Amino acid sequence: MTRCLVVGGAGAVGTLFAELLSGAGASVRVSDSAAGEDITAPDVVLAAEIALADVVVLAVPEAVALKALGVLVPAMSPGALLVDTLSVKSRYAEATAGLRSDVELLGLNPMFAPSLGFPGRPVAAVELAGGPRTESLLGLLTTAGARVVRVGAERHDRLAAATQALTHAAVLSFGAALAELGVTADELAALAPPPHATLLALLARIAGGTPEVYWDVQSANPFAETARDALRAGTATLAATVGAGEAEFTDLLTALRSVLGEQLAPYGEHCARMFQTQHSQSGSTATAT
Repeated sequence: MTRCLVVGGAGAVGTLFAELLSGAGASVRVSDSAAGEDITAPDVVLAAEIALADVVVLAVPEAVALKALGVLVPAMSPGALLVDTLSVKSRYAEATAGLRSDVELLGLNPMFAPSLGFPGRPVAAVELAGGPRTESLLGLLTTAGARVVRVGAERHDRLAAATQALTHAAVLSFGAALAELGVTADELAALAPPPHATLLALLARIAGGTPEVYWDVQSANPFAETARDALRAGTATLAATVGAGEAEFTDLLTALRSVLGEQLAPYGEHCARMFQTQHSQSGSTATAT
């Protein structure tokens, strides 16, 4: 990879990949709509960059990426790699079916805020049409410290619905429930045991974030509604179980341990470390409940 074009390179995700590629010694050209460039209708200069690039990264919204495909792919050089960074993969994967067989296609989704950086973070990789440049870029991500997880397009979207849409929905629902309980944030902060403090921190991160990011997670993924339905069903199951009695509640916990399977102990240890960190930072003597 010697010459790369990052479309949407002024954004957070685009900047993340531009820095990764330039750090590996590639010549990186950044294109962005903020500078008046339109990847769906490239001018002569941008068209020339597309033709010369051996890697083109699309760090743009899904609607733009889908519209750009018909213009972008025919203009790319044989053997070049087109990378998308979309948070939803299945619709894009369908749109790429039947495109040129001599262009590599790779979907990447950093499963973290770009400001956190690659080291130790998971990156979902959806290989639509692989080849040497695909393997080179995945190797570069691994060298940068990322945990590359290969997955199919539909499976990616199902997993994203579980790991992102469901998680965010649970935290937002927690916040909406707090608003109905007649308690204040100051009161909660003074008394919060570690599990509650963790949820408050997650709520603060989402509520203080960019609404468009979280809206996209809930609205764009075709499996997000299913995840929210599962959350509602889970709350109903808990209510019914509490009403049924302690034995049924014990059975529910047993069933949930089986959901975690072999990850039960590792995540239990991870939780203990998190709570210990909270204790060390706050000087609190609160215990988990």
